Amino acid sequence: MNKGVIAAAVVVVAAVAAGVFAAPQLMKKETIEETVAPPVVQVVSPEMGDIEISRSLIGTVEPSDLVYVIPKAAGEITAVYANVGDYVTEGQLLCEIDTRQVDAAKLQMEAAAVQLEDANTNLQRMRVLYQSGDISAQSFEQVESAAKAAQIQYDSAKLAYDYQMEFSHITATIGGRIESSSMEVHSMASQTNPLCVISGEGMKTISFAVTEALLDQVKQGEPITVEKSGSRYEGVVTEVSTMVDSMTGLFNVKATVENGEALVSGSAVRLYVVSDRADGVLSVPVDCIYYSAGKPFVYTYDNGIVHQVSVETGLSDDIRMEIVSGLSASDQVIATWSPELYENAPAVLESSAAAE
Repeated sequence: MNKGVIAAAVVVVAAVAAGVFAAPQLMKKETIEETVAPPVVQVVSPEMGDIEISRSLIGTVEPSDLVYVIPKAAGEITAVYANVGDYVTEGQLLCEIDTRQVDAAKLQMEAAAVQLEDANTNLQRMRVLYQSGDISAQSFEQVESAAKAAQIQYDSAKLAYDYQMEFSHITATIGGRIESSSMEVHSMASQTNPLCVISGEGMKTISFAVTEALLDQVKQGEPITVEKSGSRYEGVVTEVSTMVDSMTGLFNVKATVENGEALVSGSAVRLYVVSDRADGVLSVPVDCIYYSAGKPFVYTYDNGIVHQVSVETGLSDDIRMEIVSGLSASDQVIATWSPELYENAPAVLESSAAAE
């Protein structure tokens, strides 16, 4: 036999043998690649609770009580005892005004006091004479009437003096913070211009405006949350206007905030009002909801098997979604995503996988 033919035959046999040997190895490798472990999943149960949707708005801080202190008489300011930013108590002296009538009223009161003292002294003297029979009843009655007249004159003079003192000594009518002031020594006080403005301490008012669409959700007594510089304050709606503001086209609303001393009057704050809510509804985390052709569904876990369940959803916030139908509180909803999730797919609970 030709040696070349023998060599070619040997090569063919070797190649066939190598192919026969490699084929099982290739088939074995392909079989390993097709075997995929079931996904490990976490589950949650639908919960009953409330869902609220809040709308963010901008409001302006105002004091709940705002008093304009106006003098009752004009005159030169002779002393100032409080300035802008000071906190004052009710009845605290703010300033003094020289009304130029205080001294005159004081002199009249002192003169009336002297006359009253003389009249009372004379009355006591005449009473002794009357009791001893040295003067007639008519004479005593005249002295008694004079004493009464002197008392009336003194009371009238003292009242005028007290009024003048009140006009010249300006006091705070409420406790709070002085927001603005025109009180300066030697300046003139006028009955037409306020000396200062005092805002009541403690409670603050938040003024804001809403559209007609939001008006139905903002009612008296509804709670609001106010946010300023990282701090949050709770308040309640107190006034809702039913007439549109011609300047803005919106409806004006006011709310009060307790313990809002840190809120500066006139500053802007962010506030949140509840625009919609659902009470006592079944819900799941929003991350559990998927969509197919615009229709929502969830994956549930049932004894190692995955099911794709269509659901009807309702209201949702950033965390939870209302489930109107399709689920019950006993269902186990898969809360982790995996590309291996599909109808009737196998799955392993995370707790079971950890135990193994």
